[in-house]
Amino acid sequence: MGNKFSKMLKGDTTIWIVFINLCLFSVIELYSASSTLAFKAANHTAPMLQHVTFLAFGALLAYFVHLIPYKYIRMLAYPGLILSFFLLIYVLLRGESANEANRWIRVFGIQFQPSEVAKLSLVIVIADFVSRIRANPSQEKKYFIWILGVAGLIIGLILLENFSTAAILGLVVFSMMFMSQLSWKKLAGILGFIVVVLLVGYILVKTIPKEKMPGAFDRAYTWVARIERSANETDESKYEINDENLQVQHGRIAVARGGFFGVFPGNSVERDYLPHAYDDFIYAIVVEEMGLAGGIFVMFLYLVLLFRTGQIATVCKSTFPAMLVTGLGLLITLQATVNMFVGSGFGLVTGQPLPLISRGGTSILVTCIYFGIILGVIREIKSENEKIYRKKEPEVDDIPQNDEIVMEINEI
Repeated sequence: MGNKFSKMLKGDTTIWIVFINLCLFSVIELYSASSTLAFKAANHTAPMLQHVTFLAFGALLAYFVHLIPYKYIRMLAYPGLILSFFLLIYVLLRGESANEANRWIRVFGIQFQPSEVAKLSLVIVIADFVSRIRANPSQEKKYFIWILGVAGLIIGLILLENFSTAAILGLVVFSMMFMSQLSWKKLAGILGFIVVVLLVGYILVKTIPKEKMPGAFDRAYTWVARIERSANETDESKYEINDENLQVQHGRIAVARGGFFGVFPGNSVERDYLPHAYDDFIYAIVVEEMGLAGGIFVMFLYLVLLFRTGQIATVCKSTFPAMLVTGLGLLITLQATVNMFVGSGFGLVTGQPLPLISRGGTSILVTCIYFGIILGVIREIKSENEKIYRKKEPEVDDIPQNDEIVMEINEI
């Protein structure tokens, strides 16, 4: 039975375990955290059924994606990035608004977030560019310009609708360039440019009234206000609850109520006070219901994913798959880190979902694709190793048993 299961779920057992555990946490916590949605819909099962449907479809998607050779993933990224570019422009002009931001397009009655597809496509394309630089160092200048142009364009468009997503994606791209050993001068130049842009943006926001700026820059004023409010927070204001800090304060209360073992699933109180308990602040509900122990376990799952993708990258024989799994692992982990900090009351409200656990169809499906690609890379590595064993012609006594072969491959 175990062998049949392992043959069906190829790739890496550890990452499959992380994936399944995150899905289980999602089902348990969303059942509790989505109570306000159930009340609004006058149907206590509808929000949960929708979420479970997305998770089930996402799991199937991860399974089928992990069977696709990454050379095809590499090819599909370019049309995906071009499509994302036009969708990002469309969402700025005609997108549906929620929480003062235009981030969604409605397709066949379902809300769709183009930035999620753009993140996936950009990481794959950057991995391709970086691999070309490593394969031919003389072309570094050419592909570096391409990286700056493509990443700058996509991240810039995302920045107009979602600062935190743009920042996370920018950090991932920069990390991939750093790990590919690009020259320090180029990397320092990028950091200097980013600092200048942020300073200029801050000065413009402080000197030009919001009414006189184009609507696309509205989010800049929101972020500056959040940063200043957080910086000016006093000891007294930390204990006040008002419309501006409602989510943060109730997130802190949820964490405090949880203690070490929590109040157990279904017994959350703060889910009824947090406007976004089922997405932005799902981690606060996790800690309230499962305690610090449950919160640490969820954090541990993401750290295992990051560590494991790093291990996989070190055994890749070419740069592209190494950079691909590294970039996707970083993207998932950084997004999770931001959500957990916000949910615990230690960071600014960003709107970042907790990967695979928060509610949100686009986020769930794209995150499942991330996992599928990572699993697909390790599947190909194992397949290549198995071919090497088969090509050898040892004497009969030296032929390793199947269990020994599997054990050696699993040491990756």
